[in-house]
Amino acid sequence: MLQEEKEQKQRETENKFKEYLDQQKIAYWYIQQDIETFSPALRTHNVQRPDFFILLPHFGFILIDVEHREPLEKYKKFCIDNKEATKYNNLQKLFNMQVWYAFSNEKIHYTTWYCIPVAKAIELREKYLVKEKQYISTPIESFTQLSWDEKITKLFQK
Repeated sequence: MLQEEKEQKQRETENKFKEYLDQQKIAYWYIQQDIETFSPALRTHNVQRPDFFILLPHFGFILIDVEHREPLEKYKKFCIDNKEATKYNNLQKLFNMQVWYAFSNEKIHYTTWYCIPVAKAIELREKYLVKEKQYISTPIESFTQLSWDEKITKLFQK
């Protein structure tokens, strides 16, 4: 897949997630991803910037990185970049913020979001890290599946 095509699919995935949030009447801030909006102080902490700041009444907030991802069909697993997960984990630990991944794609019409807390991905790294490729081969059953009509609070019911 060409870089331009990847970026377009990524934008489409983020837009579909915005539609889900709007449809569910969930308050959020979309985090601009350009260089000018990333504090130089954050660079020193080796952290990654997620896509959304989600505000949840009576709970607080979570940060979500939305990604266009398809599972490895043969193995029923998603690949999570180890370096990126480490940076999100640094953000979580340093600033006491929950960071989640939300994966979806056009093949499933963006009607299901596969969600997993970064902390859980880091936990699974010990068992599922593919060292030569530097990704965490994460089983689908480790994710919470969130359909278009389900409340985001389902993420906290496990």
